[in-house]
Amino acid sequence: MADLLIELFSEEIPARMQARAADDLKKLMTDGMVEAGLTYASAAAFATPRRLCLTVEGLLDASPRTVEERKGPKADAPEKAIEGFLRGAGLTRDDLVERDTPKGKILFATITKEGRPAADIIAEVLEQTIRNFPWAKSMRWGNGTLKWVRPLHSILCILSREDGAEVVPLDVDGITSGNTTRGHRFLAPDEITVNGFDDYTSKLKRAFVVLDSAERRDTIWHDATNVAFASGLEVVEDAGLLAEVAGLVEWPVVLMGRIGDDFLDLPPEVLQTSMKEHQKFFSVRNPKTGRIEKFITVANRTTADNGVTILAGNEKVLSARLADAKFFWDNDLRIAQSDAGMGAWVENLKNVTFHNKLGTQAELIERMAVLARELAPMVGADPDDAEKAARIAKADLSSEMVYEFPELQGLMGRYYAKAAGMSDAVAAASEEHYAPLGPSDDVPTAPVSVAVALAEKIDKLTGFWAIDEKPTGSKDPFALRRAALGVIRTLVENDLSVRLVDEGIRVSNTVLTTTLKFSIDGVEERMNDLLSFLHDRLKVYLKDQGIRHDIIDACIAMEGNDDLTLLVKRARALSDTLKTDDGENLLQAFKRANNILSQAEQADGVEYSYGADVKFAETDEERALFAALDQAEGVITPAMAAQDFTTAMSAMASLRPALDAFFEAVQINTDNGAVRRNRLNLLSRIRTLCTSVADLTRIDG
Repeated sequence: MADLLIELFSEEIPARMQARAADDLKKLMTDGMVEAGLTYASAAAFATPRRLCLTVEGLLDASPRTVEERKGPKADAPEKAIEGFLRGAGLTRDDLVERDTPKGKILFATITKEGRPAADIIAEVLEQTIRNFPWAKSMRWGNGTLKWVRPLHSILCILSREDGAEVVPLDVDGITSGNTTRGHRFLAPDEITVNGFDDYTSKLKRAFVVLDSAERRDTIWHDATNVAFASGLEVVEDAGLLAEVAGLVEWPVVLMGRIGDDFLDLPPEVLQTSMKEHQKFFSVRNPKTGRIEKFITVANRTTADNGVTILAGNEKVLSARLADAKFFWDNDLRIAQSDAGMGAWVENLKNVTFHNKLGTQAELIERMAVLARELAPMVGADPDDAEKAARIAKADLSSEMVYEFPELQGLMGRYYAKAAGMSDAVAAASEEHYAPLGPSDDVPTAPVSVAVALAEKIDKLTGFWAIDEKPTGSKDPFALRRAALGVIRTLVENDLSVRLVDEGIRVSNTVLTTTLKFSIDGVEERMNDLLSFLHDRLKVYLKDQGIRHDIIDACIAMEGNDDLTLLVKRARALSDTLKTDDGENLLQAFKRANNILSQAEQADGVEYSYGADVKFAETDEERALFAALDQAEGVITPAMAAQDFTTAMSAMASLRPALDAFFEAVQINTDNGAVRRNRLNLLSRIRTLCTSVADLTRIDG
């Protein structure tokens, strides 16, 4: 057994590519070795800005010798067929044996492959890996033909055993393998000789290189939070920035700098975004005031002056950046507080295309305003506030700050709306109407924000359905699946009852035809198709909560299925009921009743739905079922009217004992015609009552 160590040492690898590159190195090498018969015990890959590393433990010293019997053509096959088989097997005619089989005489070959040394296999696989590495972007340099993300300087490749280590001979475009690497570019640039992974990691650390990105992340966060805490401050968490910065340094050194007093009154989000995007700085917040007051930068080296010079340079560059941000902020505030206010920005949006078939951003805003006003009473919002909020919700797209930092759209709109004297509810809608952007984001809960958020998403869905630009397969360029999930979550999580077709989609279609002055062909068909799309997204949403598709289908089949909140309540209640013994057994009894009834109706050519009469009952079990149905119906009918699905489902499940006893004691198809008809009508009553709660015929099982 041997251990393998590989390092590919290059110029700086972009931070965003490092984790994927480490995984690719591990997969390509281990897959290639295993395919060649070289198995191993464990493998791990690492990345720093200047190196990719792979360590493999418990590697075979050689691939095993293999013996394979291969079936060939028939013995009397044409000579060309036999010659082709021999070429493929690498054998001669004398190596073949002839055997009798049920299909006649067949030629067989025994192919023996001797094992190969591990070093030979590794060299072959590694060269293929390097030459075909799946970088998203790569480059050539010098006179060579090799492509790599940045110039590749050296290849370390050694096999270690108890008796020592050997270099795996390899030459890729003039770069020969060896047992040396280099430490930190500035702090320890000299060559280092290593004899195994443990030796490699310890010598790298002495040479100011932390190999493991997770260790670099932990070091950065630990040191950053400690230095901030010492000043009574806290670091704003940002996992993405932390991972990126860990990919920029091999020896992280945390330094805390100050932000100029002129910039401390900027919105904290502006400071945070500017420092993150331009400088890769962490924001440091005063927990008492919420203001961003300092920043954390991570240097790639120690210095004699403990980072004073580095900080001075960073603070100078940061001041220039923040001066731009302050200019944008002051200029935007001046416009927002002018007589024209945010309306001037909306006017500018008349020249900004939303979609070439759906008009400008200004036309989108007009449609949102009309729809938000319509939706407002249904979500508990003031119609005037909802319309006003919709008209300024996207105004900040014309602002200088959002032009510089598009990720601040909505957020800046809230600041500018407040500066323009808008109410808190109207201002908040500017930021919240975009939500939720992801499955883990909170949905808007303030009524005005809900109205505007629904208006924006319903308009988007209706508009793109009107121009037949629906998602196909994995393609969804306009994020319509996200918009649909946003509508679902906003309604369901706010417990809002809205008939989406009549109170949303139909109104949106009318607004589209009015503002864009084009007719929509097949309006009803498109609305039904859009509702089906929303139902499909609802299935995904509920599946994550453990509710089966067939249960949702049983509820979708009921009237009022465009009220998604009620649909979800019905599905949850049915799912909970069917998880009980009574619910599951009731389902089986219902299916039995429905099958008997359906077969009888088909055979007799009549529909048994004229009402069963207890006076024709002949058994106690029959009379008990009539009583149970009367009692359940007395609960289910008012419960369904009150949309209390849990109570209705519970009452339905309570029928189980009476149904079980009925089927145990009663023969439906008796010779007495009147009794048979009455019993079939009784089954019809069971079917009608149960399917008034959900279409149980659609439930599996």
